Amino acid sequence: VQLPASGGGLVQAGGSLSLACALSGRPFNQYAVGWFRQAPGKEREFVGGISRSVSITSFADSVKGRFTISRDIARNVITLQMNNLEPGDTAVYYCSAKYARVVRVYISPEEYDYWGQGTQVSVSS
Repeated sequence: VQLPASGGGLVQAGGSLSLACALSGRPFNQYAVGWFRQAPGKEREFVGGISRSVSITSFADSVKGRFTISRDIARNVITLQMNNLEPGDTAVYYCSAKYARVVRVYISPEEYDYWGQGTQVSVSS
């Protein structure tokens, strides 16, 4: 399974960015996908995730109402849409995937099997 991610960059506070994660190598709908981020000097934290098949989503309290996750089955892509960005959102963002038999969102990084290389998101005030 490969997880190339695209998107990211520098944006002013209040702006929007979209991160895309392409899942290749396996039947896409059988995988739960999570987004995590890590700021300098901090531990990796859960941002949001989407379950396999029926696409249940869950988000960290810090991003609820601002971030959404969607699945494009035809393109095999998961998209993290980030709106109303804040300087506190600055971090390296990682896409992760887990082959899942249970339909739920996984929030611990230890639960995921595959990781993308990370992409930088910087929000200026």
